[in-house]
Amino acid sequence: MTKGYIHSIETCGTVDGPGLRYVIFLQGCPMRCQYCHNPDTWEPGKGDQMTVEEVLKSFYHNTAFYKTGGVTVTGGEPMMQMDFLIELFTELHEGGFHTCIDSSGVMFRPENKEFMEKMERLAAVTDLVMLDIKHIDEEKHKVLTAHSNKNILAFAKYLDKKGIPIWIRHVVVPGITLYKEYLERLGEFMATLNNVKALDVLPYHSMGKVKYENLGMDYVLKDTREATKQEAVAAKNIILGAYKKAREKIKK
Repeated sequence: MTKGYIHSIETCGTVDGPGLRYVIFLQGCPMRCQYCHNPDTWEPGKGDQMTVEEVLKSFYHNTAFYKTGGVTVTGGEPMMQMDFLIELFTELHEGGFHTCIDSSGVMFRPENKEFMEKMERLAAVTDLVMLDIKHIDEEKHKVLTAHSNKNILAFAKYLDKKGIPIWIRHVVVPGITLYKEYLERLGEFMATLNNVKALDVLPYHSMGKVKYENLGMDYVLKDTREATKQEAVAAKNIILGAYKKAREKIKK
């Protein structure tokens, strides 16, 4: 029986997929996003080691609350713990519960046979993926997260091929992602997919700054202003405008 490294569990998630969600935060993430507000989830091999049965104990005691919702696994980066994730979702799927992964997609390895075998098993028991696309430009993405976005975009393509619905989430950061050019490119990429069911554009906030200070870590974006809700709405409109225009071209 596989054990996972668990950071925390939230029993009443309302923004982590459809309906009321039981949200499991797994420990460990390779990304170093400059605006991450959970740097305490970065280091792998920490947190509480728990079996699937232990993790779902509270969920099973309250399944009536999750009839129109389900279970979302986030992090950290949940796909760092593939074996545990497969075991967890397999059990939930057998019980008829909705499963959702909240992921950056950075762990996707299409060239790795062993990984892809596990990915196929995971895909078979996954109902939804909330995919964070941090930056559409690869070089800017490397600066923002310390990683390329190639595997992330490839993951979106894979999910499209498998017919797994995705919700795309994008944080608009002044001076980093809040540019018309990048927003339009994101919309154009989305237009190449047939499985996008929702788009959440979130304004950057600096609420994680205190956590960095408490952990003795430097907060790189300390001089970056927060984005407004109005800017996030305008950015979403730009993305959707480019998306619709590109979709029309594809249909012709």
